[in-house]
Amino acid sequence: MVVKDQLIKIGLHPILVELGEVTIAQEINAKQKSTLNNILMTFGFLLIDDKKSRIIEKIKNTIINHVHYSDEQLKTNFSEYISNQLHHNYNYLSNLFSDVEGTTIEQYFISQKIERVKELLVYDELSVSEIALQMNYNSVSHLSKQFKKVTGFTPTYYKKLKERKRTPIEEL
Repeated sequence: MVVKDQLIKIGLHPILVELGEVTIAQEINAKQKSTLNNILMTFGFLLIDDKKSRIIEKIKNTIINHVHYSDEQLKTNFSEYISNQLHHNYNYLSNLFSDVEGTTIEQYFISQKIERVKELLVYDELSVSEIALQMNYNSVSHLSKQFKKVTGFTPTYYKKLKERKRTPIEEL
């Protein structure tokens, strides 16, 4: 809503405003782009207008949406899912992501899954085995090993911690 309001205030007409993506009705000139960039920065957003950066953001948003906001179980493997969502060859996406981000798409996906697991553990509404099932792990053991590798704690121990420190999505 903030982004949409700011676009309208500077005379741009947004057609679509979604997480990480805006489509505007007209081409914008350099002055409008600079003004928009300055406004977005005051709200903690970045204007990304080169093709590679847009693809990286789409990869991240696809992963975040799938892990944090969707209950849909993948019917294909993860690489096919990303490839289908972004309409690019997975090898191209993977190499681009690794070059720019310094980590693999798979590691980013795992870090997002672990953050979601942390969130579910903190809510304390599901057992570890229910979380493993919901997060599409093959077993509680698989979840526990991956969780410990990333956080240094077992899910059970993490759940017992009084001070739960989560990493914001933006900092992953």
